[in-house]
Amino acid sequence: MANISSSAVAIPSFTGLKSAGSATTSKVTVNLVSATPKFSIKASLKEAAGIASVAFAASALLASNALAAEILLGDEDGGLSFVPSSITVASGEKIVFKNNKGFPHNVVFDEDEIPAGVDASKISMSEEDLLNGPGDTYTVTLTEKGTYSYYCAPHQGAGMVGKITVN
Repeated sequence: MANISSSAVAIPSFTGLKSAGSATTSKVTVNLVSATPKFSIKASLKEAAGIASVAFAASALLASNALAAEILLGDEDGGLSFVPSSITVASGEKIVFKNNKGFPHNVVFDEDEIPAGVDASKISMSEEDLLNGPGDTYTVTLTEKGTYSYYCAPHQGAGMVGKITVN
C-alpha cells in the first residue's frame, strides 16, 4: 500500500536505417549485402521489435510514475501546511507526499474521516514515524472512492491538515 523508494530506468533506442545499406539498432548492425539477406533482415527486425518492446514497457512505467499526484509537506515560506491542501485523484492513482519545509512531518489519515471499510493504519504513517530530511517521501495509493482527511501529527494543532477526494 505505502512505500518509500526511488528508482532509475534506462531506455534503449532504435536508430533507424543508415544510408550505407545497413539496418542499425542500439546493439546490432547487420549488413544487407550478405549471402543470406532474408535471414539478416529478419534477425534485425526481430532485434528491433524486442528493443521496441522494452522501450515501450519502460515508457509505460515512466508514464505511470508521471501520473502520480504530489503533495508538498510545508509551503515555500516554511508555513505548516500541505500544498495543495485539497486534491482530487482517480482511484488507484499514486499520491506522493514530499517533504518541503518546516519538517519533520508525517501523514496520518483520520480514521473517522475516510470511506467506510478502509483501515487508516494501512494507509497512514505511524504517528511516531517522521520524514526528517528535505525531499523525503511517503507514497500511498487509494482505491476506495470517497473523501479522505489526513493530518501531520506534530503540526495538526497548527492547522496542517488536508483532504483527498478519490473518484
